[in-house]
Amino acid sequence: MSTQASDLARRLAERAELVCRRYLSNGRRVGRYWVVGDVHNTRGRSMFVRLCSRHGGKGAAGKWTDAATAEHGDLLDIIRESCGFVEFRDVLAEARRFLSLPQIETGSTSSIRRVPMGSPESARRLFAMSMPISGTLAETYLRTRGILGLHETASLRFHPRCFYRPNQHLPMETWPALIAAVTTLDGTVTGIHRTWLDRSGRSKAPIDTPRRAMGLLLGNAVRFGITHDVLAAGEGIETMLSLRFALPSLPMASALSANHLAAMQLSPSLSRLYIARDADAAGEAVTSALAQRARAAGIEAIPLSPRLDDFNEDLRTFGVNELRAALRIQLAPADVVRFSPSAFAITA
Repeated sequence: MSTQASDLARRLAERAELVCRRYLSNGRRVGRYWVVGDVHNTRGRSMFVRLCSRHGGKGAAGKWTDAATAEHGDLLDIIRESCGFVEFRDVLAEARRFLSLPQIETGSTSSIRRVPMGSPESARRLFAMSMPISGTLAETYLRTRGILGLHETASLRFHPRCFYRPNQHLPMETWPALIAAVTTLDGTVTGIHRTWLDRSGRSKAPIDTPRRAMGLLLGNAVRFGITHDVLAAGEGIETMLSLRFALPSLPMASALSANHLAAMQLSPSLSRLYIARDADAAGEAVTSALAQRARAAGIEAIPLSPRLDDFNEDLRTFGVNELRAALRIQLAPADVVRFSPSAFAITA
C-alpha cells in the first residue's frame, strides 16, 4: 500500500464508526464491532468491522472480516466496494472528501477524461462501476415484484450509491439503484436506465422521479438472452422480466417506453416478433405501429396481451403458472414446444 493510502487508512480507522455509518448504513454497532451483511452494504450479520484497536494486524480498528466468504480488508476496501469505484485513485479521492482533506493534483496524463453528463460514454462508465445484481438490493427489489426467475441478466447491475439530483437547485443525493444497460443489436452499450431503490430494496426510492435513462436510447433496448429468429419486445424492464420468468428461454428486449418500442431496431435474422403490449391507449398504438414495421420487413408480428394493466401485474396477481398458461395460448404452436419452461428448474 502506498504512503498516501496507508495514511488515509490510518485516519479512517480513527473514525471507524463514522465511516461505517456513512458507507455501511444498513448495519449497526454491536459492542466493539459494526455488523452488516457484507462489504456492499447488504443487510445481515455476516461482516464484522472492528471499531477500536487492541493491537495491530487484523485486530486493528477499521479491519473487517466477512464470516460468510472469509474476505477481509480495511476501510478503503469498504469505500471502494460500497461506492462501486473501479479506479483506486477514485477511492483515495472519496476518502479525502470524507476526511475533509484537500484533494491532491497528480498531474498525471492518465487521469479520467471528463465526458458530457448523459452521454453514451458516461452511461458506459456508470455501468462498469456497478456490480452484478445477485445478492444485492436490486435482486431484492425484483423479487418483491414477483420476479423469482433471474437468469441471463448480464444487462442488469446494481450500484449502492448512485447519484440522484432532484433538480438543478437542490443538492445531489445518493440512493441504491438498479442499473440496466441499453444496447444496440451487436451489444454495444449506448445508454443506461436507472431505477433508484428504497434503502430496504423492497420498493422504488421515495423520490419524485425514481426512473431515469441517459445516453442514446432510440432504436436500442435492454436485452435478455441471445436473439436468433424469435424475440419478445415490450416497454418496461419489469414487464419483460415477468414474461421471462414465465417463458425463460424466449429472448426478450425492453425498449423502456412506448415511443422507443415503436422505433426499436429489428434484427434482420428475425422471423417472428412477439409484442408485449400494455393495456392502455399508448400500448395499443405502439403495438400497431411496431407490428406494421415488422410485417413490412417480412417478420411475423404477434401481440401478447395481459389480463390486467401489464404482465408484471398479472404475475403478482395470478402467479407464474397462470401467467404461463395465459401466454401459451397466445404463442405460435411451434413456439409453445420450443420455449417450454419444462427444461428449466423454475417454480412459482
